[in-house]
Amino acid sequence: MEKLSLQEIISAVHGSYGYPADVEISDISTDTRTIKPGSLFIALKGENFDGHNFAAKAMELGAEAVVTERPVEGARCMIVDSTARALLDIAGYYRSKFDVKVVGVTGSVGKTTTKDMIALVVAQKYKTLKTQGNHNNEIGMPQTLFGLDSSYEAAVIEMGMSHQGEISRMSMSCQPDVAVITNIGISHIENLGTQENILKAKLEILDGAAYDAPLILCRDDKLLAGVQLHSDRKVYYYSVSKKDCDVYASGVKTVDNSITFTINYEGGKIAAQINCLGEHNVKNALAAFCVGLALDIPPEDIVKGIAQFKPEGLRQNVTVIDGVTYIVDCYNAAPDSMKASLSVLSQAQAEGKRICVLGDMLELGKNSKTYHRNVGEYVAASKADLLYCFGEDSKCYIEGAEKKGFAKENCRHFESRDDLAAALKEIVSKGDAVLFKGSRGMKLEEVFNALTK
Repeated sequence: MEKLSLQEIISAVHGSYGYPADVEISDISTDTRTIKPGSLFIALKGENFDGHNFAAKAMELGAEAVVTERPVEGARCMIVDSTARALLDIAGYYRSKFDVKVVGVTGSVGKTTTKDMIALVVAQKYKTLKTQGNHNNEIGMPQTLFGLDSSYEAAVIEMGMSHQGEISRMSMSCQPDVAVITNIGISHIENLGTQENILKAKLEILDGAAYDAPLILCRDDKLLAGVQLHSDRKVYYYSVSKKDCDVYASGVKTVDNSITFTINYEGGKIAAQINCLGEHNVKNALAAFCVGLALDIPPEDIVKGIAQFKPEGLRQNVTVIDGVTYIVDCYNAAPDSMKASLSVLSQAQAEGKRICVLGDMLELGKNSKTYHRNVGEYVAASKADLLYCFGEDSKCYIEGAEKKGFAKENCRHFESRDDLAAALKEIVSKGDAVLFKGSRGMKLEEVFNALTK
């Protein structure tokens, strides 16, 4: 982060500060563990914490001032109406100081992979900052913006949400020059009620964008295909099958653990490859290609960037251990991402069994069991040979699979991760492919670790 004057920050947040403001701030912190001399501490509040309780401690650790919603003894307080709003306002002001091209990315599933592919594409022409890990909320996104300095030429910013208004506030802060929406699923439908409301929440990404900022949408998503915009904004549509789009894929082939395909666009076509499996990842690559076009990056450089992508961490990470192919996708789960992971399992190289290990999908609301049964039907339609489940609602995977003809003797439900790991140790053998997929709270990576240690 480059230094800001405290007076600049006071103006940005419309704060009240009764102390000398002729000092420089070199860091913005919301956690006293990261405080250092020259920091500004922002006292955020949540359901289970209140940063105001640590304001005096922040001063002791070297903070120049603290942003609070009320006076705190022992601290030089800049009083604001909302500390959460102040964090976004400071980040927005800081972002506005730099002449960078910002790409905003959101969607129900796939946004992190798409963000990473886009960053690799944009980096072919510009020095690029990107959202790290899952820092895609109203606390993490500002911290990404504070990573900007005058050496950067572009930034790729991921925005997630669980309620209406969150993406709007983040968009107003990061001011995207290009906006991408990957799809409209049912993640957080418990909070938003309907997919139409989820669409409205995702379209908030335009709230902070310029009137002519391009919007990139997947036409294979029925809700995004019907989006009506009341502006002259350029919309890039992409698809894996529809040839009336700005960008579409053809000749899709699986080769080992990668996919080759042709990208068709106005002006020509070009061969591309991604080092991962699944049709959804072809869509993610097409979204990245559209961003490249919007930023005038040569197609040859765009596909070069796409080819550099490799899944990391707990997101569809494909690894081979002792002749067994493991697909570890334990970061999150919703019906669409479940279907995507099942397609990866079906495409994976496997001379032996394909084993599907599924945990619960969380936060799906009152229709959760129905969604789980639907995923069970996906299992039956896939190339999976065995279905092993963990979690209360995961029993419905088995119901859905058996309804569509999946053999009952090939399904098992487990009450503990230990029992699941023990059962897998008995049946997994060289040549098999094993998928671990579930919501983060199910911790299926612990089963993978127990199986492979």
